[in-house]
Amino acid sequence: MQANTLAFDALILAGGRSSRLGGVPKQTLVFSGQTLLERALAAASGARLTVVVGDPGAPGEAPAELPGVMQPAAVLSCREEPPFSGPAAAIAAGLDTLAKNGGGSPLTLVLACDMPLASEAVAALQRALADTPGAVVGERSVMASAEDGRPQPLAAFYSTAELTHACRELAARNALVNGSVRALLANLDVQLVTVPAGSTSDVDTWDDAAALGMAAGNQRGSQDRRTGDTNVGGNS
Repeated sequence: MQANTLAFDALILAGGRSSRLGGVPKQTLVFSGQTLLERALAAASGARLTVVVGDPGAPGEAPAELPGVMQPAAVLSCREEPPFSGPAAAIAAGLDTLAKNGGGSPLTLVLACDMPLASEAVAALQRALADTPGAVVGERSVMASAEDGRPQPLAAFYSTAELTHACRELAARNALVNGSVRALLANLDVQLVTVPAGSTSDVDTWDDAAALGMAAGNQRGSQDRRTGDTNVGGNS
């Protein structure tokens, strides 16, 4: 089976507060002429259905346009409830939106929008999955691991059935809101796959952005490095 035949849906997580970036939404930052959201969507381009979990749009609707962010019309949007209640709640909201809009692929790609080189990690994960027999592909989950062995749970393909079950279990214990991804994945059998160096490097601070060559002054909309005063879509 070739990597490009993998049947998967995708969740792009783009709903954090960006507090260490002065409130400037990460998804609007620009790397090599593209916003981080555009790059995340490109990394997930093989998905049958994609949901952006974040500020733009309403559940089940095409995302509202963010300044400097181009999104395919087929991409859906939702928001975890309450907003800013963590990535576990965001993953659950995204899975629910997928299920309500014709999703159901055996695998779900979960990808944070703040990794400019994530397409390289996604490709490595797809290659690892390409060796999985078709009969069991939906039972196998693979997660990116940096060259130093550090796992990145927000760059991973998960068994949709197992991830959905994990969300329901966490919700049943009233532990989904503000729950950790570690708790969500505690009972999943996930294989670590070493991915190319730098492909899971993320942008949490302006120093991170600078290390990746993303100078604040080059961002679309001329966001202010210190305060994020320019209207770039609000906190996320």
